Amino acid sequence: MTAVQADPVVSTPYGSVRGRYENGVAVFRGIPYAAPPFGPLRFRPPVPPEPWDGVRDAGDFGPTPPKPPYSEAFAQYLFDPVVPGDDCLNLNVWTPEPSPGARLPVMLWLHGGALTRGSSGMPVYDGQAFARDGVVLVSVNYRLGVEGYGYFPDARANPGLRDQLAALKWVHESIAAFGGDPDRVTLFGQSAGAISIGALLAAPQAQGLVRRAILQSGPPEVAERDKVRRMVRRMATRLKIPATAAAFAGVDREVLLRTQAEVGRLSSPVVGGPAFGIVVDGDLVPRHPMEALTAGDAAAGVELMLGWTRDEYRLWLVPGGLLERVDRLGAVALAGAMARCRVGADVPRGYRALHPEAGTAEIVGQMLTDHLLRVPLHRLADARPGSSYVYEFAWPSTLPDLGACHALELGFVFDTGDVPESRKLAGEGAPAELAHEMHGAWVRFAVDGDPGWQAWDDTRPVRIFGDGDTRTAHGPHDAELDLWAAAQPREPGPATDLADGSPARGTELRSVVRRLRLPGAVRRN
Repeated sequence: MTAVQADPVVSTPYGSVRGRYENGVAVFRGIPYAAPPFGPLRFRPPVPPEPWDGVRDAGDFGPTPPKPPYSEAFAQYLFDPVVPGDDCLNLNVWTPEPSPGARLPVMLWLHGGALTRGSSGMPVYDGQAFARDGVVLVSVNYRLGVEGYGYFPDARANPGLRDQLAALKWVHESIAAFGGDPDRVTLFGQSAGAISIGALLAAPQAQGLVRRAILQSGPPEVAERDKVRRMVRRMATRLKIPATAAAFAGVDREVLLRTQAEVGRLSSPVVGGPAFGIVVDGDLVPRHPMEALTAGDAAAGVELMLGWTRDEYRLWLVPGGLLERVDRLGAVALAGAMARCRVGADVPRGYRALHPEAGTAEIVGQMLTDHLLRVPLHRLADARPGSSYVYEFAWPSTLPDLGACHALELGFVFDTGDVPESRKLAGEGAPAELAHEMHGAWVRFAVDGDPGWQAWDDTRPVRIFGDGDTRTAHGPHDAELDLWAAAQPREPGPATDLADGSPARGTELRSVVRRLRLPGAVRRN
């Protein structure tokens, strides 16, 4: 007769928690790392949770932060569970050995969702495979939208980012009891989660807390304070209240969410209108994170893995038929993309020369992907050679028009392609071998800092996943990327001929795009 394995119990600084054994892995869900951010704590920085007596049950996911639902167009591809309750600053732990002596590597996951949606409880983010492979996986809920990233004159900025920092500090205080090594913490996140990691790596309060970091489809960036302030003011106008944290704290949660959804309809990477985001606050974010990481000494010694999906833009354009509308708009859409990217007319001409068969939507989409993701991530890798690893995810979804879109790689990274929520984006028939390759690379990076390919150097190696056999592509090293980089919102430098929208030489732009669009335009090995 087989003995039943007793539920695992672990002590934290605030009390003991009881988890569950699932397929040989100890799982703890809904552990509070901060107090509920409501009542007098609404719109305020996180504070420690109240200690509890006895053993707290940690069998179920905890409450999720307030967030509006996805639109019908996006909901057919993305799943976002809602768990009601106030105690939403919680986290989850998957560990193969919940004992202090294990000293296993730790991976702390920050979900994406444009800082307005998402949660740690999505089935795609299940940590079973990481724990199976000897890693302690931690996933976190943090405040979203106006509650987490509104900018007010009477409250400290970036409470959602401060939540993430509180969770990171909780890991350092508590994770040893779950079998983790607090000196081997890898932060990883996708989209808004990756952007958050960029800010945390640069934050003075987080120095020394992170050993490695993985930024998936999100560079270090900040939002313009005026854009965030406009979002808050538009909400205040609709609510007929002052644009202050004190006034917003008195508004019913559901009313606030509906108003946020109405005001934020045009807040997308394509349109570039007012949106919630991390802002420079002189405290947690004292300067632009990209500057701190490329020109300063922030995160010294931290190893990085950076990457994107080949067709990021298709998740922005396919839902709701925007892809077809952009094609119909033609020159008008190209003009809008030029304004969004702050470049001259030779940029889309350079793309057309390289991809004469492409429609307007593809040209616009790749311009935006390069502007928002590839260029800044290249810049970050260039500033940290020898300790950065770069990848591209290229496997196309089996669903119509999605291609290798934004967020498609997640089911492969977590090796959760068999869950229905992964198939909402990937379709049927996602290759299990590709998941094993990607998941294995993430595990190897967390274990010893080497995901299995060459670190970034003058040969510009990029690991390509999902385009035939997994391989490393190399791009040429020349000066043209600096011309495109000068088009980014940054301090003027010697290469600023694109910053004011003036045209650059077509041959140089074609070389820039050729470098960024690695497959088909580079030598391979």
